[in-house]
Amino acid sequence: MSMHIEKTKDFYYTIEKASSAEFKDRGSKFIAFAYPILSALDFKKILVDLKKEHPKAVHHCFAYRLGTDGNNYRSSDDGEPAGSAGKPILGQIDSKGITNVAVIVVRYFGGTLLGVPGLINAYKTACSLALQVVPVSQKQIEVPYKIQFDYTQMNEVMSIIKQFNCKILQQELQLFCSIEVCIAKNRLEEVLYKLNDLKGIEYFQL
Repeated sequence: MSMHIEKTKDFYYTIEKASSAEFKDRGSKFIAFAYPILSALDFKKILVDLKKEHPKAVHHCFAYRLGTDGNNYRSSDDGEPAGSAGKPILGQIDSKGITNVAVIVVRYFGGTLLGVPGLINAYKTACSLALQVVPVSQKQIEVPYKIQFDYTQMNEVMSIIKQFNCKILQQELQLFCSIEVCIAKNRLEEVLYKLNDLKGIEYFQL
């Protein structure tokens, strides 16, 4: 079993709950909605619902960031000039150092063209305002593992899971048992070390 674990990051920051804020410029209205999300699927559902709630809006621009490796993000200008909406929104998420967050900015056109600098400012400001009104919380980075073992070893495995506050995702407890857990990254080495002490147990990262 490889034990490569990045030591530096054991926590990440995210928003506690959904929030919204509005910014107006020359008649155009920009309403930013910020959401905590856990997957791209979460985001897609939210975007579909928001488009239903705001069918008359001319643009639904967005950005989201997921995970802690820096590679899982997306932004969209949704018809606005390239780089004038999605990137400024993502920039605000990143400037707060948060992840597992999506921000969608709904624009109602006011009849006056704002130009690219005006749009960048509007999307950036609306997003910034929505993120200012919601608490940021620190969460442990967790690593999902599957543990397989014989029923006779149930007590030993469960006591390790309890001792290290591992979150149980799902379990099948037959004669041969299988449990999926989330292990806090900063306790991972200890948990795997303890599991290694038990004979006949298999585990692997999901």
